[in-house]
Amino acid sequence: MTSINTATLIGSISVFLWGTLALLTRMTEGAIPEFQMMAMTFTIAFLLMSARWIGQKRSGLRYIRQPVAAWVIGVAGLFGYHFVYFKAMTLAPAVEVSLLAYLWPLLIVIFSALLPGEKLRAVHLIGACLALIGCWILIGRNHQGFQPQYMDGYLLALCCALIWSSYSVLSRLVKAVPTDAVGWFCLVTAILAFICHLILEETVWPSGWMQWVGIIGLGLGPVGIAFFTWDYGVKHGNLQLLGTLAYSAPLISVVLLVLAGESEASWTLFYASIAIVSGSLIAGRKDKRDTKSVI
Repeated sequence: MTSINTATLIGSISVFLWGTLALLTRMTEGAIPEFQMMAMTFTIAFLLMSARWIGQKRSGLRYIRQPVAAWVIGVAGLFGYHFVYFKAMTLAPAVEVSLLAYLWPLLIVIFSALLPGEKLRAVHLIGACLALIGCWILIGRNHQGFQPQYMDGYLLALCCALIWSSYSVLSRLVKAVPTDAVGWFCLVTAILAFICHLILEETVWPSGWMQWVGIIGLGLGPVGIAFFTWDYGVKHGNLQLLGTLAYSAPLISVVLLVLAGESEASWTLFYASIAIVSGSLIAGRKDKRDTKSVI
């Protein structure tokens, strides 16, 4: 297995972990304010990376000194995306926000063509579009249609897609920055989220062990390990394939909810599965004519 394939496999771990987001969030019963939850989970992510440094008997301080561009990309990506997403959720219905925000995988595929040495191949674009259709079938099954009065929320949701896709693609330009530095980006994100929490929210502490399990699980998985493996994947792996595979996250999410008895299987789930899996397989095909590209 080549180093690119290995990095892509590592990056795909993030997709599975993001698929657990809904189930773990359900365990918190929605009782914790958004920015408080963000501060808590990103703090756990930083502690997770700190445990890695301690286990390897290394000082994490060595990873603080990074180029300004790396800090801007890292913090703007992690904090900026979540801040805008939460704001969009207050201005528009959740389904529509999710539909628009989940344009980011397709944007990754398109924007990757702007990177040095990268080309936008037809199989990547076709696969990403097919997977997007599957994603929209899945998320939009209760979709009531876009309405003009929610335009501000829609625009912010589009900003979410732009922020995360830009973060993922621009990370490729600072791939010399080790993934360990993401631990510090998580800490700064946690601090900024805590400040937002103090200004905008009332503190609500978890009331039972189930909520604590959900919060810790979020901090270790979808917020912790997922951001570390994604950083490594987008810096060293197949960016176009990772973008397409990202559409599997909502599918994994629904499947886990069905297995946990929190949701019911349906034909919608079946059709979405076919589209997302087919799109991923198409995007993962080897194009023997290496020169064939859209751009």
